[in-house]
Amino acid sequence: MDGTQSPAAPAAHAQGTSIEMRELYFNTPARRKFLKSENTEFAWCDETFKRIALSRPDVAFSLQHNGRMVWQLPAQNLAQRITAILGAEFGQHAVAVERQIGALHMYGIAALPAYSRSSRDEQYFFVNGRFVRDKVLMHAVRQAYQDILHHQRHPAFVLFLDIPPEQVDVNVHPAKSEVRFRESQGIHQFVFHSLQQAVGATMAQAAATPITASREEQTTTSFAPTQQQRIPFGAAQQQATYRLWEAQTANANPSQPSLVRGGANFPPDRGGMRGFSSPSFSAQAEHPLGYALGQLSGIYILAQNENGLVVVDMHAAHERIVYEKLKTAMDGQQIPKQPLLIPVTFHADTLDVATVEEEQEALEKLGFDLAPISPTTLAVRAMPAMLKQAHAEAAAREVLHELREFGASRALTERRNELLATLACHSAVRANQQLSIPEMNAILREMEQTERADQCNHGRPTWFPISLAELDAMFMRGK
Repeated sequence: MDGTQSPAAPAAHAQGTSIEMRELYFNTPARRKFLKSENTEFAWCDETFKRIALSRPDVAFSLQHNGRMVWQLPAQNLAQRITAILGAEFGQHAVAVERQIGALHMYGIAALPAYSRSSRDEQYFFVNGRFVRDKVLMHAVRQAYQDILHHQRHPAFVLFLDIPPEQVDVNVHPAKSEVRFRESQGIHQFVFHSLQQAVGATMAQAAATPITASREEQTTTSFAPTQQQRIPFGAAQQQATYRLWEAQTANANPSQPSLVRGGANFPPDRGGMRGFSSPSFSAQAEHPLGYALGQLSGIYILAQNENGLVVVDMHAAHERIVYEKLKTAMDGQQIPKQPLLIPVTFHADTLDVATVEEEQEALEKLGFDLAPISPTTLAVRAMPAMLKQAHAEAAAREVLHELREFGASRALTERRNELLATLACHSAVRANQQLSIPEMNAILREMEQTERADQCNHGRPTWFPISLAELDAMFMRGK
């Protein structure tokens, strides 16, 4: 009251911490001059609040701005905290990720490609509970999503990495937003493979997740045809798994499950992740994509499953199937080769002929047998068995173009996926190609067993569900 500052003294306060900020730069005009608008500065404060709130879901947080309550978050589990901050839509299109090898533990939530963003505004990575923007981690995430995101879209995720403190240096940036790992290559591969397996799990694996069906779903009548032709299809083989950290960690537990999708067993203080399971299928579904009914405009497959109607882009779906098969065969260095009864010949320029003569070993690894029969003519004598002979010339030209432009080394390593994606595109079924019911069912069954079958090689969706409830609403049934 007399204008003097009173000494510090105890005061009544509820459990917790309150921080009040007023006129931070009232006496520093130089700093105040560089501030942005009030809305911009508050947006940065709001983003910082979200990062802190996500890092500690067991702590209640509230944020007030100009006397208005902006956030009021009670103490909750991690699933509830993520849903409260990022919204229910994120949770509906996300899967749980968890993997632990020795003292290295990664867990959290990763959105499926269907929930991709135009910016990086929903990317949160925490190392030992602290938010970081690390180039190694971000590159590993981008690599995991590289062939399932459309063009310049960005993934959304909330991931946590627990690592022994002696394995990471947190004092490389004044704001502590960057870190340096002692084994950066091992960390990169660990994050990459963990996330790749989570977002690339097959539909059959997703359907195996125990999800309790509602009473209405349990009493739904069977939709399967009485005589469905059974066609055997092999599941796509798993991609190369992460082994580096296991070799470097003496106390790794081989019995520990490396990945849990939809129902991860998170630590008690960060539990509640079971709500983030596969959003599309129930455990009782033998075939999640159902059975084919027919074709629409020669482009789409119409199928019926226990939930309603499924519309499949047959070219995009088959393209992904062939692409994953080619990658699996390439990883095993055993692409099956099919000799052609009648070689396919085509006109080629001198550079293509020279490339065939120089790159026979690379062509052999890709499953091609090309030979010059004249200075301007090449013959395709054999090609990968999973590609169609009708597209032999186009596939051979694409391979020669890659080898000529980038060389065998780059074409088989950093350009490998692009090359295989092009070959898969040439081999996939085309628009207006008439398929029989067994052939359509064959594509559906292989989709269920193929990793990342929800998107084609270019990131476009391959199928879309329409539930019976949505159809009833369209026709106003029950109203």
